[in-house]
Amino acid sequence: MKKNFLNIALVAACAAAFSSCSNFLEENPTDSFDENEAFANENLVYLNAVANLYDKMCYLMGQDRHVYDMNTFSSDEAFLPCRIGDWEDGGLWQNLFLHNWGTMFDLSQNSWNYLYEKVGHCNQALAKLEELRAEQPDADYLPAYIAEARSMRAFYYFYLMDLFGRVPLVTSTKTQMSEVEQPERSEVFNFIVKELQESLPLLSTQKSNQQGTYYGRFTQGPAYFLLAKLAINADVYTDDNWNDGIMNRPDAKTIMFDIDGQQVNAYEAVIKYVDKLAELGYVLESDFMNNFNLTNDNSNENIFTIPMDPSDYPNNWTYNYVRTRHYTHGAAYGLNGWNGSCATTEAMKVFGYGTDNPDPRLDLSYFAGPVYGADGEQLILEYGGEQLPFEYAPMQAKVYMEASDGVYVQIAGARQKKYEMDVNPGSNNGELPRNDMVLFRYADAVLMKAEAKLRLGQSADTEVNEIRNRVGATPKTNVTLDDILDERLLELAWEGWRRNDQVRFGTFTRPNDDKYVGVKHSASSLDYKVDETGYTTVFAIHNDVLLLNPNMTQNPGY
Repeated sequence: MKKNFLNIALVAACAAAFSSCSNFLEENPTDSFDENEAFANENLVYLNAVANLYDKMCYLMGQDRHVYDMNTFSSDEAFLPCRIGDWEDGGLWQNLFLHNWGTMFDLSQNSWNYLYEKVGHCNQALAKLEELRAEQPDADYLPAYIAEARSMRAFYYFYLMDLFGRVPLVTSTKTQMSEVEQPERSEVFNFIVKELQESLPLLSTQKSNQQGTYYGRFTQGPAYFLLAKLAINADVYTDDNWNDGIMNRPDAKTIMFDIDGQQVNAYEAVIKYVDKLAELGYVLESDFMNNFNLTNDNSNENIFTIPMDPSDYPNNWTYNYVRTRHYTHGAAYGLNGWNGSCATTEAMKVFGYGTDNPDPRLDLSYFAGPVYGADGEQLILEYGGEQLPFEYAPMQAKVYMEASDGVYVQIAGARQKKYEMDVNPGSNNGELPRNDMVLFRYADAVLMKAEAKLRLGQSADTEVNEIRNRVGATPKTNVTLDDILDERLLELAWEGWRRNDQVRFGTFTRPNDDKYVGVKHSASSLDYKVDETGYTTVFAIHNDVLLLNPNMTQNPGY
């Protein structure tokens, strides 16, 4: 049993937050309490001012119709096809994959409201912590709590900036709706970098993903990783010349970061931040699956995770197996199955499915082909009055399935296998598994370093082959940008980074065909033509948000 450090019943709730309803600045008091009692000592200050910042983090990865879905099912990695009635949902999922979202897209509103709710929690926490610091200037624990809260606010703003581009920077609980402004994306980027850099020295050096006082909390490891992620995407995030034609991105070699008093460009910064992760003791696990098994809180590779446990951390995780596996597949293990999400045929080509030399991570990441029960026997699928050997058909995945597709309506597409299946009865039919959700992983950092070196004109072979050797994949020589984009899919499938990667590599465009997954694009150029029917590398700000504040404007192309 995992010891519970974060999901402790709080003595009192934070007094205000960003509402998850229509007004994202509306205060929403949830409780009243004796502040002298609630903040009487260091432990209570943490519980009542900081712990709340980690509540509902499963919305980033495990919750249906939130951040993870926007970053995964809009990419060339995976989608939720319409299987003759199942998963039609008014075309929601299919339009997400086809980049046909608009200004009233439900997932945009859900993610926006959630992320600003968490920003509100951070602002409320910081207001209280600063008040306590003024009253107790000798309380040496308060600066570290303030740094943690600032870092978490930067963390949530990262997702807002990445998804929506130009977003309001609200850093005070006293900000009125009429005062909200919409800075350029580059300003939000600079704010996030500054908050993390200034907070870093005060953050713990302990590993956040492992059991202990800092389990599930933002420490130096997550901060260095997020700074590396900001640096590798710097040319995207500092591009304020938006239009629906050619994107004229700045040169990341001219975007400077201050590290240990030294000015370095964005790609050099990536390398330095990744090296600092290594200094903290993060390494590649010898076994790839140690990062995703039921005891993955022991991993020395995972950097930032969302603690999971049916008792201590009951975060619902529909993303894991429930949404992807077929009903028959789930039932064979006493678990739920929704028969939804699957890999694209393009992803399967990258993994080498059906070839003589598939990537070893194909079998680690996907159910593709025959499916077996706990007894080792192939499952039986009942369809059309027949009993058929059960198998998933990876190359039959289509955005819209048709009646003529027959049994493929049920079995089309390879399914998610990456996280070990939790068949423990306490896992609530598989929706409350014990695998911690992985947000940041050192393998990702190593690949960011490889990419940065390549963009600086250096060889990336060492880093890429370090990743490939771990799983027994054939080593590569003279690694290219296209190789790195493919390697990121091979290594990070189902981890929520594909849209981010495709935007940076210039391949985040609409599929070429309305039914089948489109043809692979070249990743060799940073300047590319976006679809003339709309600007799609960021999502539209939901129309309901814009109606609240006339100072805000819609993203270009919508």
